[in-house]
Amino acid sequence: MLVVLLQGTRDEPGVVHAELVEEDAQALFAAGEEQWGTEESIFIMLLGNRSVNHLQMVFDKYQEIAEKPIEDSIKSELSGDFERLMLAVVQCIRSVPMYFAKRLYKSMKGLGTQDNTLIRIMICRSEIDMLDIRECFRMCYEKSLYNMIKEDTSGDYKRTLLALCGGDDE
Repeated sequence: MLVVLLQGTRDEPGVVHAELVEEDAQALFAAGEEQWGTEESIFIMLLGNRSVNHLQMVFDKYQEIAEKPIEDSIKSELSGDFERLMLAVVQCIRSVPMYFAKRLYKSMKGLGTQDNTLIRIMICRSEIDMLDIRECFRMCYEKSLYNMIKEDTSGDYKRTLLALCGGDDE
């Protein structure tokens, strides 16, 4: 899957092949839920090559066919690193800011902080979509990203992360 993503063969943004939406949803269903075992190559080919808009429509159609979201099918059909990769791809197709909001929350919840994850996301996304991530974070967790960072970190580390965050949404 990583090779397919790195090849950059995904359809152009906004391209939706209306005639293929149902066909692709059926192919994903047939490759997983409908049979014993999972035909991983179908998941790789479709999730790695179709446009984001197309795949969002495929996921909606898949839910009609399978009567459950594709994430649930992935969890029941796949395992290990490949399962985590497929779930991450699906989450990013649904909403990149929501994906990063969830990763940030997970990096700070409970005892201890996953500093590498927190630092990497805050630095990489600070000038791209931090406002959207903050909005998704607040919507999901009823707490601002700023306040969670403020409560979970200290010193210069805290000041730097808060500067990257860009402000409090409360």
